[in-house]
Amino acid sequence: MLLQTIGLRKRFGKMEALSNINFEIREGEVHGLVGENGAGKSTLIKILTGVYPVDEGDIIWLSEKVNINGPQSSRKMGINVIHQDRHLIPSFNGVENIYLGLEYEKKCLVSINYKKMRARVERILQEYNISLPVDLPASRMTPPQQTLLEIVRAILTDCRLLILDEPTASLTSKEVDILFALIERCRAAGTAILYVSHRMDEVFKLTDRITVLRNGQLVDTVQTKDINKDQLVGLMSGDFVSYKKEIRHDFGESMLSADRLCSKDGIVKNVSFNVRSGEILGIFGLGGSGRTELLECVYGLRPSEGEVKLYGDAYEKRSPDLSIKNGISLICEDRRGRALITSLTVKQNTLLSTINKYGKFGVIDETREYRDTNEKISELSIKTQGADQRVDELSGGNQQKVVFAKALMSNPKVILCDEPTQAVDVKTRAEIHRLLKQKASEGLAIVFVSSDLKEVLDISDNVLVIANGQSKEQFENSSLTAEEVLSSCYAE
Repeated sequence: MLLQTIGLRKRFGKMEALSNINFEIREGEVHGLVGENGAGKSTLIKILTGVYPVDEGDIIWLSEKVNINGPQSSRKMGINVIHQDRHLIPSFNGVENIYLGLEYEKKCLVSINYKKMRARVERILQEYNISLPVDLPASRMTPPQQTLLEIVRAILTDCRLLILDEPTASLTSKEVDILFALIERCRAAGTAILYVSHRMDEVFKLTDRITVLRNGQLVDTVQTKDINKDQLVGLMSGDFVSYKKEIRHDFGESMLSADRLCSKDGIVKNVSFNVRSGEILGIFGLGGSGRTELLECVYGLRPSEGEVKLYGDAYEKRSPDLSIKNGISLICEDRRGRALITSLTVKQNTLLSTINKYGKFGVIDETREYRDTNEKISELSIKTQGADQRVDELSGGNQQKVVFAKALMSNPKVILCDEPTQAVDVKTRAEIHRLLKQKASEGLAIVFVSSDLKEVLDISDNVLVIANGQSKEQFENSSLTAEEVLSSCYAE
C-alpha cells in the first residue's frame, strides 16, 4: 500500500470539512475521487500536499506514519499535484514556470544554465507531442496552454503519487489525449494517480477504483468495473435526479445579433449569429476556434469590427461597463482570475458590478446590500456561512454560484456564458442548467459556450458551430447528434 489515511479529520471553526476519513491508494493504481463541490475533495488534497495540517488521524506512507508539514515535505515524499487553479507566475515564461519548485540547472555550480533548462523542456515537449510557446509569459497563454505547463512540470518530477485535480477542465480533445497518455505512462512506471474530476466518462475510462465523498465523509470505495454512472451519482448526491432538457420553439424577438464580426487581432475572423428572447444558443468549436474571443468581442473586452445589434439597434463602442448598463452579463471562463476577487466576501463579490446603486450622497445602504445578497444566496442555494464569508473559503461550485449571483444582480436581458459549469459537480451543473432554462423561460437570451459537446446538446435550443474563427453551420437541436456537430467542425 502506498498511502493510507486513518481517522482523518479537519475542521474550520465549527464546520467539519472532513470527518473520519479512512482512505487508501495502491502503487500503480489510478484511483478516482468524486463528490459534489463542498464534499471535501479539495480539503483532502490540501492535507496530502501539506497545505493544511491534520486535526486528528494518521497518514501512513509506505507503511510508516508520517507528518506532512508543508508542500515541500509532500514533494520530497514524492507527492505532486496538478491543481484545478493553476499555480503559475504570470510574468514568467513557460520554461521558468515549468521549473517552479524544481532544482535549476547550473553552470559551474553557480549561475543558472537557462539554455540547458530550455533544452530539457523542449525534449519533453517533443517526446509527448506537446505544442507550447514556452518563450511567452504565462499571462499571454490560453487556459489550456497554462494547464499543459503544469503537466510538463509534473513530467519532470519523479513522483510516487500524482494528484490530478480537474485536469481536463479547459483542455481540448487533443490535449486530453496527451494527458491520458501521460497517465498511462505513469501507471506503467508504478506511479499512483489520484484522479479528481466531475467528468464521469473520464473517471470510468481511466480508474481502477473510485472513492466517493459526501459532506466531508467517505461514503464508499468501489471497483470501477462494479458500478455504473447512475449508481455512482446516487452515492454522490443521494436522491438527486438529473435535469432533463426540454426542446423549446416559442422564441420571441431578436435580442442580440452579430454580422461578420471579427476581432482586430484576427482570432475571430467572420462570425454571424442571432439569439432571440427565450432562446439558449449553444456555441461549439474545437480548441482555438475563437469561442471565448467571440464573447469578448460582443461584451466589449476585445476590439472588433463588424455589426452587432442589441434589441434590434446597432450596438457600437462596446465596453464591459456599457454592456452591463445595457443588460448584458458575461460569465467568463476564469472565475478566480477574472470573475471574482476571492479575498472579498460573498456580499462584496455579488455587488461588484452594481455597487453604485447602493450609494446615495456618499452613504452606502448596507441594509439593502445585505437584503439583496441574501436573496441571491437563497435563490441560488449558495452554501455559505453568510454574506460576510470570504469567497476563497467556498467550494468551487459555490464560487461559481456567486459569479451567477453577481451577473444576475444587474437584471440582465442577455447572458453570455463561457464554460459556466467548468469544474463543478454534477448537481451544481444541473442547477446551473436549470437556472439558465428558467431565465430563458422568463424571456432572457442565453449564449452558451462549452468545450463539453454533450453539455451543449443537453441544454441548447440551437447550436452554432464555429471553426478557425468563422461561423460554419447552425443546427436546430432536435435529434441532433454529436457526430453531426463534429463533422461540421472538421469540414473544410
